[in-house]
Amino acid sequence: MMRRWLAGFATGCLVMTGLAEDAPYQPSVLITGANRGIGLEFARQFSARGWKVIGTARNPETAADLQTLAKERPHVVIEKLDVTDHAAVDALATRYRGRPIDILLLNAALGPDAATAMSPLAKLDFDIARRSFETNAIGPLKMAQAFMDNVAASQKKQIVAMGTDSGSFGATSKRPILYHYKASKAALHMYMYTLSFETPKRGVTLVILHPGMVGTSPALARFPGALKTEDSVAQLMAVLDKLTPADNGRFISYRDETMPW
Repeated sequence: MMRRWLAGFATGCLVMTGLAEDAPYQPSVLITGANRGIGLEFARQFSARGWKVIGTARNPETAADLQTLAKERPHVVIEKLDVTDHAAVDALATRYRGRPIDILLLNAALGPDAATAMSPLAKLDFDIARRSFETNAIGPLKMAQAFMDNVAASQKKQIVAMGTDSGSFGATSKRPILYHYKASKAALHMYMYTLSFETPKRGVTLVILHPGMVGTSPALARFPGALKTEDSVAQLMAVLDKLTPADNGRFISYRDETMPW
């Protein structure tokens, strides 16, 4: 009788703490740069599906929309993180050690600066170049290194990097503009392409996504054919839903088309 009582007590404790063996698995996604634009919309759409969302931002205190989302949906948590601060990346990975992360979504990026986007060679700012490479290429690779164990321990096991046709030799505009943005995104693509030869050893699928021309700012929204942020992300979510290990290493557009490198 005592054994039965102890067994029942233990089962009750598991249920009370949410650790019952039959508790449903809640997938999780870690999104860098979740405070605005595409990252914020991914946080909205994943959380609407009931996913655990870990959204990072350099300055959470000013991320009003992300703060509102976290208040509305208790399974959204906000973490302060600058992907160029490698000590901070390691510290966050230590805090999440042992916790599965189904999708590591590498979205944080330094976009083109309107004032310098059209700068010719003679006027290039190489401080912006360094920041672009640190944020757009090195930062995502560091995140992949720090959180690989978390992804490998999950059910979906996916690393997703937000690329762009601007970083594609085959698809970019043939004009002398966006020097630093184009080059840093091309570096991201090569980092992720190279990493994709290692990820299968951990059972992880890695892809790079192109979201299209998305109207994440008033200026971009005026471009002909610019997509609404929610529409681009909805199509990217559909791409993610269909991913299999056979897609490892692909560069995929929001239309589910293979992009040229």
